[in-house]
Amino acid sequence: MLSAPQKPLSALLSQALVAYTVELDGEFERRMLAMPSRGARLSLVVWLNLLRFLVDGPVSVGTLASRTLAGEQVKHPLGCLERWRLILLQPGKRDGFGSGRAIRADWPVQLTASGQMAISIWPDLIEEIDARWSKRFGDGASQLRAALEAIERHIDLELPQGLPSAILKLPDFAPRKSAAEDGLPLAVLLSRVLLAFALEFERDSRTPISLCANTIRILGDQAIPETEIPKRTGCSNETAGVGWQLKPYIVVETDPARGRGKLLRLSEAGIRTQHNYRRLTREIEERWLESSSGATEELRESLAALLTGRRLSEGLKPPPATTRAGAASPALGRRDIGPAARQRMRDLVAQTEAFVRDPAGALPHYPLWDMNRGFGP
Repeated sequence: MLSAPQKPLSALLSQALVAYTVELDGEFERRMLAMPSRGARLSLVVWLNLLRFLVDGPVSVGTLASRTLAGEQVKHPLGCLERWRLILLQPGKRDGFGSGRAIRADWPVQLTASGQMAISIWPDLIEEIDARWSKRFGDGASQLRAALEAIERHIDLELPQGLPSAILKLPDFAPRKSAAEDGLPLAVLLSRVLLAFALEFERDSRTPISLCANTIRILGDQAIPETEIPKRTGCSNETAGVGWQLKPYIVVETDPARGRGKLLRLSEAGIRTQHNYRRLTREIEERWLESSSGATEELRESLAALLTGRRLSEGLKPPPATTRAGAASPALGRRDIGPAARQRMRDLVAQTEAFVRDPAGALPHYPLWDMNRGFGP
């Protein structure tokens, strides 16, 4: 495993963002479980990119699409939130309930009681987690914030507050119109700077950074079991699964020792893509170093220090009675605890233990938000 100073800047940003998200999501779940509500497993990105626009009351789907900068892609998370009983769309039963199908731009989006409880928690909680990081990391947190702010002010695109959940190609964003803001939450700064890096990467790469930084990065010319991919990438089983998007880059073989199960290695195209990922991330960072008046160097130093110390593990330890601590809870939108929910709990516990044990080695090199985890890591 690469040590922190050798990783691409995008990987350092990603690991810090996932660590922050895991810490905040655990405390959010604890507080939601104390209320008669659903949605305890919702993750931070849902607030940053969608639900915060409903604080002042219902708005139309079309208005949300514009404000969230997500366009038509806003319909997928809206369908999930509807299925999880956190928002109401068209009254009564509709075709495509709980999915993005047939959602119309003129429909109002209204929070349910559980949705209202959720949005009452996030603003204060984000301030609290920012304060925790400031106390825990001291001058390192101040250096990190200053470097992120210096870079974020010069991003020339209008970006959302949270990193989009797209596994494939990132969406396009318009030139920046809004003025730079002071005092943005740390999660917003991390998300925007990482997104700016990722967009620059994808301008020169045919393969999305989400695939390059995770599965393609950890594979080589020696085959490994498919079941190892989530462990080696730090991603969930669902987002690390081998789908059609990875087929050009891998060779799939049957495990000869067992006669079943899959072994994976990189194809020639995959090896070229892996080399290209390393080259492009290095070239982007070199460009940033030349143009950022020292902010990029300070950012790397502060992130590397944050990830190599043991203090990051403190925030990754889950609160008692939460899913990452081993408490069984229903899947979002359900009342009963089914087999799938129990398996996801076991997966979350194993992932969390790895994060706590070795944050720099276990956290993913690019966040993949899992719908089954409330769009969390």
